[in-house]
Amino acid sequence: MTAVENSNSDTTSPEAAPVETSADPAIGQTTEQVDKSGDRIQKMFGEISGRYDFLNHFLSGGVDYYWRWRTVRKVRPQGDSPILDVCTGTGDLALAYWKKAGGKTAVVGTDFTPEMLVIARQKSAKLGIPTEAASSDGDTATAGAKAPLTFQQADTMELPLESDVYQIVSVAFGLRNVSDTVAGLKEMTRVCKPGGQVAVLEFSMPRNQLFGAVYRWYFRNILPRIGQLLARNSEAAYKYLPQSVSQFPQDEELAGLMREAGLTDITWTPLTFGIATLYVGRKPE
Repeated sequence: MTAVENSNSDTTSPEAAPVETSADPAIGQTTEQVDKSGDRIQKMFGEISGRYDFLNHFLSGGVDYYWRWRTVRKVRPQGDSPILDVCTGTGDLALAYWKKAGGKTAVVGTDFTPEMLVIARQKSAKLGIPTEAASSDGDTATAGAKAPLTFQQADTMELPLESDVYQIVSVAFGLRNVSDTVAGLKEMTRVCKPGGQVAVLEFSMPRNQLFGAVYRWYFRNILPRIGQLLARNSEAAYKYLPQSVSQFPQDEELAGLMREAGLTDITWTPLTFGIATLYVGRKPE
């Protein structure tokens, strides 16, 4: 019921830590530490970019639309300060935010996989959304005109953007692909305006014992086979998905990392029986 989502890393990012084993109580098995090295992540998401949207919608049964719908309503745009979506992939959450703001607020989407950004720009162009070269100051559009939606290649751990600019900094299904979670969160916090919000939409493991057992079996055994059959990529993206989700912190553990990054008032909301979770934090004034 889920699919691989957005990418982020950078060829200049630190290499992944040496392979080690870790036990995941949610999955109930011992797994090797997942490889998040920059070259591997970029190659993997570049290879599946052409079928990325289809596979996400197909393997999730379309519920990924609902998750983004909930995100832009729980973390609503207010005023005309710009919005930033990191690890944007093919731009679905950036597009959702642009639409939710009625085209009155500039939105920037960043990702480090160029093949993904090509598709994001194509989708935006088909909708007739104005674009311009992404700038580091996040300026909004001229009064009376539609605000731009722009996409640029960037590493979430080293965003080429000014501090204290964006009213919302969001990430959907991409933070677990960042090799250093806290470094990514700190950068998201840095560019967020004081008083602004950071939203993290990410896969999680259901806590309900019965549903969780069925879901974990599907997640480990069925989804990777279907995804790999359809994606046919050399880096086994749909095997990487359950590995990366099972090793990614959730609930209070991720909330603690958000606090470490400088955010306050952390909340999290499980979605669709806990298959995904929306975390929200605020940057202090």
